[in-house]
Amino acid sequence: CISSRLPRSFPAVPILQALLYKPLTPSVIPCVFHFRASPSTKISSRFCFWIKPRVPPQDFNIFRAGFSANFTAMTGSSSKQSSSVYDFTVKDIRGNDVDLSIYKGKVLLIVNVASQCGLTNSNHTELNGVYTKYKDQGLEILAFPCNQFGGEEPGDNAQIAEVACSRFKAEFPIFDKVEVNGSNAAPIYKFLKSSKGGLLGDGIKWNFTKFLVDKDGNVVDRYAPTTSPLSIEKDVKKLLGLLDSLKQQHIIPSLLVK
Repeated sequence: CISSRLPRSFPAVPILQALLYKPLTPSVIPCVFHFRASPSTKISSRFCFWIKPRVPPQDFNIFRAGFSANFTAMTGSSSKQSSSVYDFTVKDIRGNDVDLSIYKGKVLLIVNVASQCGLTNSNHTELNGVYTKYKDQGLEILAFPCNQFGGEEPGDNAQIAEVACSRFKAEFPIFDKVEVNGSNAAPIYKFLKSSKGGLLGDGIKWNFTKFLVDKDGNVVDRYAPTTSPLSIEKDVKKLLGLLDSLKQQHIIPSLLVK
């Protein structure tokens, strides 16, 4: 049995295409397809198929190697599964590689931004406010420009940086312009979407969709584009451990009074 862990929403068509991408040898016949949900909390599917070799095992090995290569090429999947955002390397606004493992131990708010969106002014203003307030406590905001929604981020990286830094005074890091949906979506966004799906499917719906990541690199929440950054401040404080410290500050004086 050959198996590969796939997202629950993974379409069956690419799998069939991978099988048919190159002619099968006459000695190998795929005969059964089976999908089942995993009992784990992070629901995934397992794809298995059984084949009946009619000739020596080496022919089967050729088929297995060919299938694996075709499947990976057509779907972008591989046997290596990313377990956290720290497994990814992205490019900053200047085109330099950034290993996201440098943010280990930080709480991350990852946002796809645009310069000409109706949500731009309010989101940038509030993101700046939240970042200024909590950056010294361990918060990092990672902004990824994207032009997939209404063409509202048409500029190149230099123009994007000029707008973000000069107009909005953004202090948090701005990264390379990426796609967040479709076959060319940045790997980090494929991971974010598979970790936390949206209300009507996994796809990003618009500019300023937000993902909250804990100190271990796990995606713990996802917020709609219209969700105000200030409204998720409590969630940020909880992951930073600031709510617990506030509770202790209130509890200890009350014990002393008693």
